Parts: sequence; structure tokens; C-alpha cells
Amino acid sequence: MAEWTSYVAIGDSFTEGLDDPLDDGTYRGWADLVATRLAARRPDLRYANLAVRGRLLDAVIEEQVPVALGMTPELVSFCAGGNDMLRPSFDLDQFHDRLERVIGRFVAAGSDVVMFTSADVTAVLPRLLRGRVSRLNDVVRVVAAAHGATLVELWHHDGFRDARMWSEDRLHLSTYGHQRVSSLVLDALGAESDPEWRTGLPPLPPKPWLHARHADLRWARQHLTPWLRRRLTGRSSGDTVRPKRPRLAPVFPADSTG
Repeated sequence: MAEWTSYVAIGDSFTEGLDDPLDDGTYRGWADLVATRLAARRPDLRYANLAVRGRLLDAVIEEQVPVALGMTPELVSFCAGGNDMLRPSFDLDQFHDRLERVIGRFVAAGSDVVMFTSADVTAVLPRLLRGRVSRLNDVVRVVAAAHGATLVELWHHDGFRDARMWSEDRLHLSTYGHQRVSSLVLDALGAESDPEWRTGLPPLPPKPWLHARHADLRWARQHLTPWLRRRLTGRSSGDTVRPKRPRLAPVFPADSTG
């Protein structure tokens, strides 16, 4: 495998690390885990994470991409578009064109790029989203192949159909989910991951129908309703959030996650 000396993670809440909380109230997530493992092989690795929850693709391109390009990173992970996909106005052709251009910019600058298909979330969210997610994934695959990017296939990974891979809001990964993503990224890069991150979760007993419906109602009240309210008022969960690692810096000793 290549041994990169700089890694920049770009995107939204998926890459920021929601919902893998640390004791200080911040989030860790798969990108931090990947950086830590890469730095174990290459201690001089510098890492930045520019991702901010709630960001749409255009905001990621406008706010994060110029900063990342200015860092001339050897390795870039790029995942954005999930928030766009949830909006009725989502245009798949525009998504393709914008993604094509931005990945091309990083490749032209000499960066190795990691991209992702979205996981199948129909175990925790309505199946009506499945077709839209599948079409978005097809675009990601085409762009990744055209530019020689490393593609991490979450869509074909059955493990993400386990509800425990997702947090209570059913939109963000749990700690288990982030660990699994990190293992898949490291596998794709030819690096070694923690064996525990690959281990499947033990089976759960069947959930009674009534219990499941109560859980659905609780989710709608605690998570879906606030999300809809933000959409209607034009607000985002990331309006006041700034990148957690805005500059390239050594993973060790500044970052002790592991």
C-alpha cells in the first residue's frame, strides 16, 4: 500500500463522525479511525477533517474543496450528496456534473481519492428512499471509475442492514457503524484494520410488532419532526458548526483516538 503523509477528509455528518461521541462532546467517526491506523504505519501523517454536518454538495464544494486543494493532500476522502438526495428538488444530472468536476480537480492535483456508495438504509428508513439512493450510487460508481478513485462499496455490505449500525436518529452511523466503515476503507486502501471492527454483531431476538411501532413513533417525534422543521425554516444542524480539524496536523500526539 502507499504510505501517505497527508490526508484530508471532506463531506458532511458522515465524515464529521456523527454519531460516534467522545467524552468531551465531540465526535470521532470512521475518518479519525482511518487516520489513526494510517499514522500507526506512518507517524508523520498529517490529517485534517473539514466535514460539517448538514452540508449540501454545493456548500461542500464552495467551503471545503478550495481549502483542501490548498493543502495539496496526498490522500482525500470525499463523500457528499446525501443531504441533497433527501430534498424533493434533487437533480441527479446536476449531481453527476458537479461530482465529476470536483473529483477531477483533486485527481489533477495529484491526490489519491476515496469515494463511497451509500449504504442500504431501508432497514431503518422507508423503502421509498431505496430507488433514489441506488441511482445516486450508480453516479458515484461512474465518476469513481472515470477518475481511478478508490471506491468503498457500502451498498453491497449486508452489515449495514442491522439497525445497530445506525444511531437513534436512523440517519447517522453508530459507533459500530463507524468502526465497520473504517475497516472497509482500510481494506480498500490495503491497510490493516482492527479485527474487532470487522466482527459481526450477535443476532438480536425478534422485536414484537407493537414494540417496533412504538419505536417508530418515538423516532418520528424526537428526530423526524425536528428535521422537517429545519427543512421548512431553511435551517441546518450545521449552521453554527465549524470543522473539527481545519488544518493539517499530526495525528500523534494531538489525536489520541483509537
